[in-house]
Amino acid sequence: MAKLLVTGTAGFIGFHVTRRLLDRGDEVVGLDNLSDYYDVRLKQARLAQLEGRPRYRFVKADLADRGTVEPLLGDLQPEVVIHLAAQAGVRYSLENPHAYVDSNLVGFMNILEGCRRHGVRHLAYASSSSVYGANTAMPFSVHHNVDHPVSLYAATKKANELMAHTYSHLFRLPTTGLRFFTVYGPWGRPDMALFKFTRAILAGQPIDVYNHGRMQRDFTYIDDIAEGVVRVADRVPEPNPAWSGKAPDPGTSLAPYKIYNIGNHQPVELLHFIEELEHCLGRKAEQNLLPIQAGDVPATYADVDDLMQDVGFQPATPIEEGIARFVAWYREYYGV
Repeated sequence: MAKLLVTGTAGFIGFHVTRRLLDRGDEVVGLDNLSDYYDVRLKQARLAQLEGRPRYRFVKADLADRGTVEPLLGDLQPEVVIHLAAQAGVRYSLENPHAYVDSNLVGFMNILEGCRRHGVRHLAYASSSSVYGANTAMPFSVHHNVDHPVSLYAATKKANELMAHTYSHLFRLPTTGLRFFTVYGPWGRPDMALFKFTRAILAGQPIDVYNHGRMQRDFTYIDDIAEGVVRVADRVPEPNPAWSGKAPDPGTSLAPYKIYNIGNHQPVELLHFIEELEHCLGRKAEQNLLPIQAGDVPATYADVDDLMQDVGFQPATPIEEGIARFVAWYREYYGV
């Protein structure tokens, strides 16, 4: 049994990771600011599934508040921090860039400092497949260079990886970055495609399909994401003795630092994804075909060899199964 701090505990991924940790008997302190980026009632409903469980405590706090974060870590003394709180969304970063600086940069800085000062054994944190940006070599590998982000959201996640490496190098703080690929499933975020499509189709409204449907995504089911996060959090990274500054490997380091992709390793055409959703809902979608949006990329595809080699796991839930589970949850939750 370990003591862990999970930030973003009321968020989509944070909720599932917290539940997974509690199910195996860990002690978890969950932190969240319950931001109104999307319906707070959904976050509160997730929390209601956690609160009252043995070995769980919820703390409402904003990570951008330095005066709160460091004393909290000092008080809690967690062995491991799983940092999943962030301002999410590629498209929203075009509308409200300052929210990304406050949450993803200032908040992450406060977490790093707190972990350094209070002897945290391992910091595992959420990065994103968005960091691959303008890369087109498929599948995306953690050993590829990722210096060309195409959205501010992606830039903040790349910055997190750089900041983490600095702390791993200077203070020997073990850090692991997790690049998530298009996460979906029950209790998902209302701003993501599956949720929006389901709501619109059931309401008889058209769905917006960008790049005229010529998109591929490595859709990854939430249970696979949670399993990957927990396994990686259990594995404290070690320096790579073969690392060389003459040919630097972006995914490892001479410091205790590591990056992993967590994706299904199975890119799916967006139009096929919609067909599967139509099948589960028993309704056809009216499609509003549009050009690709600024900050978006046409395809994602995860190389998960490192994840499989180091922790013996790779996501494998097929979209047919994952979409069916989401639709069943959506109908029950909203009484549709």
